[in-house]
Amino acid sequence: MELDLTVPARALAAVAADLVKLLPGRNPNPVLDGVVLTARADRIELAGTDRERDVRLGCQCQAHAEGQVLVPARPLAETLRNLDAPSVRLVVEGTRLAVRTPTARFAIPLLDISSHPGVRQAPPEVGRLPTGRLRLAAVAASSASRDDALPVFTGVHLRVRSDRLTLVGTDRFRMAVARLPWCGEVDELDVLVPAGLLSEVAKQARGDEVSLRADSDRVGFGWDGAEVTSAVLDASFPDEGRHLAEDFDGEARFPAADFADAVRRLTPFVGHQAGLVVESGDGELRLRATNPQFGDAEETLKATTGGDRIVTAYHPRYLADALRPFGEAEVRLRLRNGARRATVITTPESPELHYVLMPRRL
Repeated sequence: MELDLTVPARALAAVAADLVKLLPGRNPNPVLDGVVLTARADRIELAGTDRERDVRLGCQCQAHAEGQVLVPARPLAETLRNLDAPSVRLVVEGTRLAVRTPTARFAIPLLDISSHPGVRQAPPEVGRLPTGRLRLAAVAASSASRDDALPVFTGVHLRVRSDRLTLVGTDRFRMAVARLPWCGEVDELDVLVPAGLLSEVAKQARGDEVSLRADSDRVGFGWDGAEVTSAVLDASFPDEGRHLAEDFDGEARFPAADFADAVRRLTPFVGHQAGLVVESGDGELRLRATNPQFGDAEETLKATTGGDRIVTAYHPRYLADALRPFGEAEVRLRLRNGARRATVITTPESPELHYVLMPRRL
């Protein structure tokens, strides 16, 4: 078993940290907690799997002896993270992988690579997305549930129909719907992607484009020499269409940042079981909150309003989360009468993102 290479320490530390984030679960099988290091002439590849996800990442190196070894992923990542040397040498020494700098040596035990199941190849590419558009995918992922007891809501529904890609995430109390133009190898696709994976891909992806890969059982993403795939979630996803239907009773237009600031100021005054009350009409939005400990608060914002005068209440954290993706843009709050009829937040001109909120009872 041979492996001997020199690599920039910071680059390798970043790759190792990214792999650990893409495979976050601690596996009772130490072999599956390991990372496969493969050294070739000018590149080192780090690969891992937990049988649900498969990850391949890499960076440039200078290989003195090509080879492949398996070592525990987290100890390697922690060791590299704490180095301050510009470069590091990795070399097999007996039953250890030595991590050497000019002034230090760290020895990480080797695992039995023959027991490793291998890292599967990604499914075929079905299209590409501009990396910048993954920001909207991350918004959909942030709206998904973290409750594994309801696995369908821990995923993001990724659907291609003709020239449009739609991503939907929900935890039943809110929903984010991102609609993007699509020009790919397929004109129909329907998969449920783990939201945590999609969120991490949005953070890590580099370069101009991200490739989308999929077949009937797996979905994957690739960028700049990196590749991650996952088993799709097996469940039917609720249809978002009924929440976006054009049956609104009123609306208001205003700068998202101004409204978000007002929500932040009033949040401490919202009672534990209450909601932040929003009243729309007559060219203004009036926000009210009451808390037995803090007292009560009220703030009025100018807005362009239309339709009925409507009073609703929202969970303040969900309302703040809904406004955050829109930044400084003007948004349109589209309202319906009734306690359980969804509110939709979007932009007036190019609504790529629709954020749906379920009101709380007044």
